[in-house]
Amino acid sequence: MIIPKTSEEIELMREAALVVSKTLGVLAKELKPGVTTLYLDSLAETCIRDHGAVPGFLGLYDFPNTLCMSPNAQVVHGIPNDTPLQEGDIISIDCGAIKNGFYGDHAYTFEVGEVTPEVKKLLRVTKESLYVGIREFKAGNRTGDVGYAIQQYCEAHGYGVVRELVGHGLGRKMHEDPEMPNYGRRGRGKKFIEGMTVAIEPMINLGTKRIEQLQDGWTILTHDRKPSAHFEHNVALVEGKPELLSTFAYIYEALGIESDEEDEFRQKALVL
Repeated sequence: MIIPKTSEEIELMREAALVVSKTLGVLAKELKPGVTTLYLDSLAETCIRDHGAVPGFLGLYDFPNTLCMSPNAQVVHGIPNDTPLQEGDIISIDCGAIKNGFYGDHAYTFEVGEVTPEVKKLLRVTKESLYVGIREFKAGNRTGDVGYAIQQYCEAHGYGVVRELVGHGLGRKMHEDPEMPNYGRRGRGKKFIEGMTVAIEPMINLGTKRIEQLQDGWTILTHDRKPSAHFEHNVALVEGKPELLSTFAYIYEALGIESDEEDEFRQKALVL
């Protein structure tokens, strides 16, 4: 059952989402060759707690850490460890926080130093597909409209769209209805209603769409061990249109990137 939120609850969710956004911005400053994902995990926990929130992933379904850290061929749900990141790596950092009784949950795939043009394009197209999908999150549409848009955009570039893992509704629980697949058919699936809040998160592979799970019970990898990219935003349906609750602006500020990609999804300007 889809649980719509009041305007007051959506603002509380925005606060939770922005804790995650700010945490990802702090991590962006620290990402470089030689840094371990365990160090970044500890930094994230401190940042979340300093903002009056608690880590949303730590202990959820018995997950052992604050962040899901998934480098290179890992798609999602990687467990932080003491292996240093290397020049040319990419890494998906998925972060969650609970504030005001609501979850924030989003992800960004970072470059570590200089990556190959092939991998850089994968990241660019995957992030673009996120906004392609968000545009379809509007009154009158259904989950299949979002999934279809993401699938078509990514498959046109020859990429594999993961089927087994999907986005989801978000609120007082990390995973609410509806599921938000990154593939589908137009006009199919659950209909969007005013006040609903979701996490849209394309998980796109350079090669095959097929995936495997490691024996740790968490880490998901591409079957062909080619790189995978993952970007995620939290979005509310407000006055029939998508309204971003999360932002990558703190990441871009840390990395010195200028971007207006989020402007069309904000009814009021984001003030950093």
